[in-house]
Amino acid sequence: MIENFNGYIDKESDEYNLLLEISKKPLPAHIAIIMDGNGRWAKKRGLERFEGHKAGIKSVRDVVETSARLGIKFLSLYAFSVENWKRPKKEIMQLMGLLKKYIKEELPTLKKNNIRFKAVGRISELDVSVRKLISHAESQTAKNSGLHLNIALNYGGRVEIVDTFKKILNTYGKDLKVDDIDEELISKNLYMKDTPDPDLLIRTSGELRISNFFIWEIAYTELYFTKVLWPDFNRKELFSAIKDFQNRQRRFGGI
Repeated sequence: MIENFNGYIDKESDEYNLLLEISKKPLPAHIAIIMDGNGRWAKKRGLERFEGHKAGIKSVRDVVETSARLGIKFLSLYAFSVENWKRPKKEIMQLMGLLKKYIKEELPTLKKNNIRFKAVGRISELDVSVRKLISHAESQTAKNSGLHLNIALNYGGRVEIVDTFKKILNTYGKDLKVDDIDEELISKNLYMKDTPDPDLLIRTSGELRISNFFIWEIAYTELYFTKVLWPDFNRKELFSAIKDFQNRQRRFGGI
């Protein structure tokens, strides 16, 4: 793992020392991130909110690349929630434009680095131009076996559970019995049925809530909150979050 960072990290830096530390213990298999603080980052600098969203793209690239080099198997990023439609129309259009730009520009890199791309949420409600790009990126990376990159778009945890029960009813109909409903049935009908639950959930910007993200999946996930605004979240910050995770004792309800 460490050799994957040769030439990318100064071996005399604190960042490299963090890398050495986290390499000695098991890494989280699945990291989920609520990317928060773009607007506040821009406001602090006297800029429009859109500039914060643009700056946040660099952090996305940094976290995706770092996760791939570490050998993390699953990375899920909360990009746009069902509640975000309440924002000004101009900002929504800018966010969708940034999303399309990211997919177009990053697809060659994702393919080159064996990264699989998947969008989760009510994708059918997005503009057709966005859906086409998502579908193209998913098909082009479907056979990749490295990092699985999940982007949550038009996503909400409660909405996912509603959609899951609709899917179960549509699949089984009148044949469904009360005793058939259990955690396994629900889990295998979620948006990411083939993805393990997150081991670590990171939220940036200092907010101490999960904002309707993966509310079924994070039942036993370790939560990490940082005051760092998303555009300032970099490789070193990710290493720090992983180190904190590794120092916890996970009991899953046991002793």
